Amino acid sequence: MRKRWRWLPACLLAIAPSAWAQAGPDSDAILRALARPVPAATPFVEVRESPMLKSPLRLEGEYRRPDAGTLVREVRKPYVETTTLRDGQATLARAGKPERRFALSRAPELAALQNSFGALLAGDATALRAHYTLDAQGTRERWALRLVPRDRKLAARLRDLVLYGSGDELHCIVTTPAKGDAQRTLMGSAAEAATRAGETADIAALCRDGDIAG
Repeated sequence: MRKRWRWLPACLLAIAPSAWAQAGPDSDAILRALARPVPAATPFVEVRESPMLKSPLRLEGEYRRPDAGTLVREVRKPYVETTTLRDGQATLARAGKPERRFALSRAPELAALQNSFGALLAGDATALRAHYTLDAQGTRERWALRLVPRDRKLAARLRDLVLYGSGDELHCIVTTPAKGDAQRTLMGSAAEAATRAGETADIAALCRDGDIAG
């Protein structure tokens, strides 16, 4: 069950353009750019690699935040599945199967991520630092922000999250578990570019550089 929820860090970091006065990489400025009023939605393309898979698993869909306390992850390809996070509960709906519900408190690492949700939506660097150490690198035109969990239980599952972007736009989130392969999640225009390109998309380049063609 835990592998299913490896997408959660990514969904908490959906981004929209906002004012950025910093000339270089600054974690506070990057986090301010993460703040986005609700309702909001952003497309995503997620690629998972594993020795257990003959080829990488590619998921396409959309993250939606209908209100400040709700997050919806809607997978549209290669299957249809909707996951809703609200009030500390997770609800999983998939065609042809009974709806599943469970409390996020059952998984300490998910509870910690849920606590970070409000901080990310508000662009609150102080609150986010309660859960992660932050390290920004690069330039305004090409920046990276690394988040390393402080909580031991979370760190036992998650090594780090690295956000890649340029200016006010987030291109990609790389989620690296404590064990196993990293997972790339393209967001916004980078996800749209990957969808247009289909199976020929260079996921690594889009993650690093975004949709250069614009």
